[in-house]
Amino acid sequence: MSQIKESNGLGLLSLLASSSTLICCALPALFVSLGAGATLASIVNVFPELIIISKYKIYISAFALLFLIVAGILIKNASVQPCPTDPNLRDICIKTRKKSKIIYIISVFIFAFASIFTYIVPKLI
Repeated sequence: MSQIKESNGLGLLSLLASSSTLICCALPALFVSLGAGATLASIVNVFPELIIISKYKIYISAFALLFLIVAGILIKNASVQPCPTDPNLRDICIKTRKKSKIIYIISVFIFAFASIFTYIVPKLI
């Protein structure tokens, strides 16, 4: 059962790490590229921490990438380990593995989206 909790926690932590790049870096770049600078200004007015966090966007992105790589390796290793023989526990194990994989894939897409809008799109405009 502890392996199931670890797998769920790992997927949620990878989602949190990739979401941090979205919040700190991609949303401001998206708003500016869409011409919604006033919206960005009002968001920064409500959440002034975004400016402080945006100064460290390279470190946040590097941490998120490292965390996603480690999470991917651990999820891959967990997927080849056997599930319990008890039918109820086996079903829970299989469902948890699927959930973890889906959460991980969503995390990778969020990170890719955030990275594109943070580092590539501003250079094209």
